[in-house]
Amino acid sequence: MSKSPSIEPEVARRLEALNKQVATTAEDIVFRTFPQKILQLNEIIESTQDASSTFHQSHLYKTTDTTVYPPPSPLDTKKRKRSEDDLDGIHPMRNDLSDARFPSLVLANQHVKQAQEKVRKECEDLIELCDKVKLWISLTMPKIEDGDNFGVQIQEEVLSELHRSQESGYNLRDETRTNHLNRGKICSKLIKYPNIEDYALALREHDAKQLYMARQHLVDIKNIYSVLTDVIHKNIQKIRAPRGNNRAGLY
Repeated sequence: MSKSPSIEPEVARRLEALNKQVATTAEDIVFRTFPQKILQLNEIIESTQDASSTFHQSHLYKTTDTTVYPPPSPLDTKKRKRSEDDLDGIHPMRNDLSDARFPSLVLANQHVKQAQEKVRKECEDLIELCDKVKLWISLTMPKIEDGDNFGVQIQEEVLSELHRSQESGYNLRDETRTNHLNRGKICSKLIKYPNIEDYALALREHDAKQLYMARQHLVDIKNIYSVLTDVIHKNIQKIRAPRGNNRAGLY
């Protein structure tokens, strides 16, 4: 009779060490990183009341340049390309304006871009942290069998909450791309019809909304961390040992 396949002892030992590392990392995230993130984001949100903050409302209508600039001359384009070639392996995106129907320029709003980059970093942190906690909970799930599955149901509910949080992070991160697409459409209208003031006003309003929403996204991310921390802390015993004492339910 052939011997049933099994994992080699050395591989099993390394996998066990990896699982312990995953658990240690995840619990550190749950009990240290999540609370720290809540406090850090709360400080950033409170600091937005200061005029020096990137997210302060005084910047809403002051950072948009609605000027339609003439296209760069061919000489300027050659100089720019030559300087780009001198960079150490860095090749920024180059736009050839020779065949452009409307080669005039409208500059991006660097202030809004700076604010959105901060939000994007927070979104990426949220996604990465949720991934690590999800892996830990998935690895603590017991073998599938009849009875005593209440703890497993709690684990599944927490996993669902982590998945929803990740999806929120993905969606908030994608806001930057959507913003540039929508702003580009307004700018294209402004280039074609610079005599229509409403397009310039629309561009200002668009940027003001994006700066306002960037701050609001920080609030949303802080709230996500708060909910995750509360749910996981209240059910930590069931997450660690799902087939343990079932007297305590899901909060």
